Amino acid sequence: MADYKEEIYQRIPHRPPFLWVDRITGQTTDSIETEKDIPADLDIFVGHYPDHPLMPGVILCEAIFQSGALLISDLIKGEGVKTNQFPVLTRIIAAKFKREVKPGDTINMQVKFKEKVGPAWFMKGRLQVAGKTAVQVEFACSMVGE
Repeated sequence: MADYKEEIYQRIPHRPPFLWVDRITGQTTDSIETEKDIPADLDIFVGHYPDHPLMPGVILCEAIFQSGALLISDLIKGEGVKTNQFPVLTRIIAAKFKREVKPGDTINMQVKFKEKVGPAWFMKGRLQVAGKTAVQVEFACSMVGE
């Protein structure tokens, strides 16, 4: 098995406990697929519906956004972007929540690059659990840093 953590650490600045991507499972020139195993013992479940623990939608979106940042890290190669620059979320265009994600689930994210307008990278993402769509979101990121 490839050392995905090291590759992820080299490509985006996120780290545990706020890293929501475990593996890169596929990539093309304009898309990426990633996965995250949701631990059953996450502290978040203690307070987010204790009798019916659910992964918060905002965290599911963050997993998609981090996957998008991984994609951007490849798209910017050769563009003269400084190594201390990184993508940050600048816009959420639309988000739809269709199904619950529970402790112990594995989530799969697919992000596709749509277009670059000025400094903004526009993308569309989908998160699935057990092969079914749980979240769909369109978003934009821009580079920040010195």
